[in-house]
Amino acid sequence: MVELRDKLLELEKRTALLEPDAKSRQILLKHLEAYSDDFISGLENGLSFKPDQTNNRQDLQIDGKSTHSFEDILKIYREEVDQPGLNPASGGHLGYIPGGGIFATAVSDFIAAVSNRYAGLYFGSPGAVRLENRVIDWMKKVCFYPDSSLGNLTSGGSIANLIAITAARDHHQILGAKVEKSVIYLSEQTHHCVHKAVRIAGLSQCILRNVPLDEQYKIDTLMLRQLLEDDVDNGLNPFMVVASAGTTNIGNIDPLDDIADIAEEFNLWFHVDAAYGGFFILLDELKPKFKGLERSDSLVIDPHKGLFLAYGLGAVLIKNQKAMLNSHHYRASYLQDASKNDQEFSPADLSPELTKHFRGLRLWIPLKLYGIDVFVDALREKRGLCLYFLQGVRKMGFEVGPDPDLSVGIFRYVPEKGDANEFNRELMNQIHEDGRVFLSSTIINEEIWIRVAVLCFRTHVSTIEKSFEMLEDCLDRTRKVLK
Repeated sequence: MVELRDKLLELEKRTALLEPDAKSRQILLKHLEAYSDDFISGLENGLSFKPDQTNNRQDLQIDGKSTHSFEDILKIYREEVDQPGLNPASGGHLGYIPGGGIFATAVSDFIAAVSNRYAGLYFGSPGAVRLENRVIDWMKKVCFYPDSSLGNLTSGGSIANLIAITAARDHHQILGAKVEKSVIYLSEQTHHCVHKAVRIAGLSQCILRNVPLDEQYKIDTLMLRQLLEDDVDNGLNPFMVVASAGTTNIGNIDPLDDIADIAEEFNLWFHVDAAYGGFFILLDELKPKFKGLERSDSLVIDPHKGLFLAYGLGAVLIKNQKAMLNSHHYRASYLQDASKNDQEFSPADLSPELTKHFRGLRLWIPLKLYGIDVFVDALREKRGLCLYFLQGVRKMGFEVGPDPDLSVGIFRYVPEKGDANEFNRELMNQIHEDGRVFLSSTIINEEIWIRVAVLCFRTHVSTIEKSFEMLEDCLDRTRKVLK
């Protein structure tokens, strides 16, 4: 026993490196602070997109033996990770839906990582679970969901949609031979993560009906009703309809209230993907567009989109407690102590996750620190900036798509001669090569459209005007290339 003790004491000395003393921590934090300040200070005049030209350098390789100073590691990180590709922290990120990354998110995550509270089970950390549940309670109020609803903070919209679709599947008992006769109704504008969730949930053999869209690219409810009536007449089993409150392509909201009427009539689980657009409900002028959201059976909403947090925080709300618990609650024998004296629903009982990051802190601290009004003002600004952008490109000669409900719009250039798709494809190449502002493209009805998605908290009027300058330059270069 003495020999074993001596070996353990020797190992303790050798692993002391993992617990740096106060002086060592100060050195790390000093470098971290300098890096963070330099990164944020460089955003305004830096590129939003830089093509990858690292040529597969070896600095990211790990051999498990050599060590480096933190300063050298940050240098590698800057060159190999921060510089190439898309910069989501940039105000010029106007392409995909950004994850804004307000500084308070980073501070919150630092605290969560240092304290390392386990937020999966109430027994493990009553305070962490209580905090996350209060965040969910706040979101219920925002979305006009009843207090009896359950919710879960997820890594993003993909897992949140999976949780809701699994609950819908089990509630309607879509099992065995019933799967192939069951029908899910959505649209071609439904985010692909919903399709992925359907597949992962074992529903890929279901019939997926793409409901035709109206001229605003929203679900045509007359056609939805017709499809349902035909499927019922043909002996099929309609059980779920998925609507969007802010489509990724167009930024529009399906007619939620009308869809809710139909869902009630046909006993469908009504799910709303509001991952991108949900928090725009905070704007009084947009609340009417969300009418019917409160009637859904489940919804997904991402604080890392509409509340400008760093990537890693989505949420799902489900009205039917029994359905959510039946799909996700499980208790292993070794966790028997963890079920004593529960005063809150535990996140691990409401999702596939058992090991769970304390991600609720990244929203709780900003809301406590700033209040909600500043976020509402920022959302109002982003929607206005999108409209300002579309007005500007229309004056430049671009064709503009339907007026967006929120802060995503589409536009394209139709040349006097030549193929419009070819022109816009080359224009996108020039935009990405330029990199001052990042835009993305999509295909709608076999036409290439350019997307503008304004949701980064650092995007302002100066950013939009910079994009006008970039587009003028890129148009000139595109005409020369295709001449």
